[in-house]
Amino acid sequence: MRPMLVIMAAGMGSRFGGPKQMTAVDGAGQVILDYSVYDAVRAGFEKVVCVIKKEIEADFRAAVGDRIGRGCELHYAFQDLGDIPAGHSVPAGRTKPWGTGHAVYAARALIDRPFAVINADDFYGRGAFEALAAFLSEDRDDHTHALVAYQLKNTLTENGAVARGVCTADGGGHLRTVTELTAIQGPAEAPSYTLDGGKSWTPLAPDTPVSLNTWGFQSGFMDAISRQLEGFLRRDMPKDPTRAEFFLPGVVNACLAAGTDRVAVLPTDEVWHGVTYRADLPALEGALAEMRAAGKYPERLWDDVDL
Repeated sequence: MRPMLVIMAAGMGSRFGGPKQMTAVDGAGQVILDYSVYDAVRAGFEKVVCVIKKEIEADFRAAVGDRIGRGCELHYAFQDLGDIPAGHSVPAGRTKPWGTGHAVYAARALIDRPFAVINADDFYGRGAFEALAAFLSEDRDDHTHALVAYQLKNTLTENGAVARGVCTADGGGHLRTVTELTAIQGPAEAPSYTLDGGKSWTPLAPDTPVSLNTWGFQSGFMDAISRQLEGFLRRDMPKDPTRAEFFLPGVVNACLAAGTDRVAVLPTDEVWHGVTYRADLPALEGALAEMRAAGKYPERLWDDVDL
């Protein structure tokens, strides 16, 4: 059974200024998600689950889903505030989604095999999907997972700060921790981050390994997500009922700290492209145009569905 891909596509992109997962990035009207699914299918993924909000389903299907569904086994899962373990309720005034860990939880009924997780609005490069497909296609126990780690210098934008998960690994190439830094900026040859709103900056090495939420999990990892979501709602959410979030890297870190799971770090030289800010869009369009001109992608990805 070939691995499956879970795509987190429920976010609406506040810094970008709109639903960036449905913004065209080429003359054919294709979006970043087209390229990610195309690369994933070519790498060996078969089943794809898009996690979206129910209220955007019709628009999403028309703008993206009906097209990519020609090349894969496509399913939908819906991230909803009320979809939480029994015994818990949504706090009064809460409108903010529960976070990336909850997005994967929303797909639990469809996860029946090893699976990768990505964001809908990042261009990862085919090498990332090839590495994940190879890892997930091997026979492994339910507690052995993977993370594709990018070099920080390959993940920055000229248009502002980005959030990245800074990774540390042991001597055997397994993940120790992922630390979320929400304000990292370039230049690429001398990146730095701030924790105090820009009053001070701390340098980072350009080749620092970072996570872009490019994970590979065994299906049994869903048990850990479910357990930790219940714990989050019981212990952490009451501290900030309207804003607290349940992040996927936090689930991973908890499993690592408990010693129950291992995560192999799969390094890549791929260059990230994305639309964190609307001003990023021309650079992304230009990069994709160069790749098409070089023969890496056809002009219309899904005209040839025999991948």
